[in-house]
Amino acid sequence: MDYIWVAVAFICGFLAKQINLPPLIGYLIAGFGLHALGVEPDASLQALADLGVTLLLFTIGLKLDFKSLFKLEIWGSASGHMGTIVCISALNCLIYGSLGVAHFVGLNWSAGALIGFALSFSSTVFAVKVLEEKGELQTHHGQVAIGILIIQDIAAVIFVTLATDKSPSWWALILFALPLIRPALIKLIQYCGHAELLPLAGFFLAYSGGELFELFGLKAQFGALVIGILLSSQAKATELAKSLINFKDLFLIGFFLSIGFTALPTIDMLGAALILAIAIPFKAALFFLWLTQLRQRSRSAFLAALSLANYSEFGLIVCAASVSHGLLEKEWLVIMALAVALSFIFSSIINANAHRLYTRWSHLIKRFERSELSSEDPISPLSLSKLNNASVLVIGMGRVGAGAYDTLNDKAHTVCGIDVSKERVEAHSHMGRQVIPADAEDPEFWACINLDAIRLIMLAMPKHADILEVARQLKVAGYQGKSAGIIRFEDEKKDLLEAGIDVVFNHYEKAGTGFANKSIYLLDND
Repeated sequence: MDYIWVAVAFICGFLAKQINLPPLIGYLIAGFGLHALGVEPDASLQALADLGVTLLLFTIGLKLDFKSLFKLEIWGSASGHMGTIVCISALNCLIYGSLGVAHFVGLNWSAGALIGFALSFSSTVFAVKVLEEKGELQTHHGQVAIGILIIQDIAAVIFVTLATDKSPSWWALILFALPLIRPALIKLIQYCGHAELLPLAGFFLAYSGGELFELFGLKAQFGALVIGILLSSQAKATELAKSLINFKDLFLIGFFLSIGFTALPTIDMLGAALILAIAIPFKAALFFLWLTQLRQRSRSAFLAALSLANYSEFGLIVCAASVSHGLLEKEWLVIMALAVALSFIFSSIINANAHRLYTRWSHLIKRFERSELSSEDPISPLSLSKLNNASVLVIGMGRVGAGAYDTLNDKAHTVCGIDVSKERVEAHSHMGRQVIPADAEDPEFWACINLDAIRLIMLAMPKHADILEVARQLKVAGYQGKSAGIIRFEDEKKDLLEAGIDVVFNHYEKAGTGFANKSIYLLDND
């Protein structure tokens, strides 16, 4: 049985990728297809799904700035959006019921509010996956989206806890003392080195947090998130998160397959799910309005809203709890599963074109931007002033970018680095490098600087798609200087050259050349 769902998942994921859709869309289709063929999932699939979600929340915690949850644009937009969705959805359910639409007939205010509450959540699994694939987890809009998702997850945990017969133990108050063990956790991962023991430590800590929280009557995945947060903002935490990426992605296949196994739909159920799916653009629009009213730049609000334009697996949990207590008919669990799957397909397509959509509609979108922006605005005059004398820009200040910066700086070139991560910018600044926080995929950033003075732009970003997007933005901005980009795989070279990049460098392939050039002087001393 394991072979069947692995094979079908691979085939459907492979076919989805061939038509430029994310493989996870194929996994969703595989789940519904297997269910329609009468295949029954065994316990291993659910265990795989649970492990994937646990690792996902643990890695989110590793990358999360906990203080950001207390920012007005995070908790204000999350709570305001949730309240608005609940009220509008309850009203819509009554209207559809009065019109005689199947499955809406007979719903009262409380049932409509529960459906609205379930629809108000966005998928943490899906949104983080999309942000990771685009390399935008550390961008301002990525951090805003993640903060909102965490607030939503906390609300869902509270609801599920109150809706079930099992209440948290009073001993759960002990968990407030967890920050006291933070130094010990940091020491533990530091002593794990860099090999296979490090990802194993990640599994151990994520599972331990889950078991600890379950012991006190709380959700296991929430415990993994908390342990991850305790380890965040440490240099080793980033390495730990990277070591778990492939494991997490593999195990999450089980999660997407399991959605398809929820139940088989009827035509009426599919019709109800389509009604819910039609509302997804309005859900995204509400996020955009809340964020712009809370003084976020229009671009940040737009991209964050698109990443949240989906329904959540927590919606299924809320519906399941409501069904078990007789608050909703059991058909609504199937309807919600279909709506979640449809929302994933819509969100995949819209997010793949998010930057192009903003560029196309920016003149309309910017009308919603307030005159006074948040101090978190990533484009600041003070930062841009550091670019005045630079002749070379290095975009992406990871290990490759930092190495390029130092080499050019040693050769007396005036260099400025650019990175989306404020923490990384601060670390480089402390080391004496001139680095500014900015998103190079933002057309407004390029519109704010004098490109005539720039002779060379080096693209050292980790994501191939991001480099292509920046190359496109440079063309639009009218950049006339030279450019260089990095690749990890040879089949990516053609894309960059066609995009107008002058020099393409495979930093893995050329590592040996650099090593030899750095060491050859030793032969002259013999």
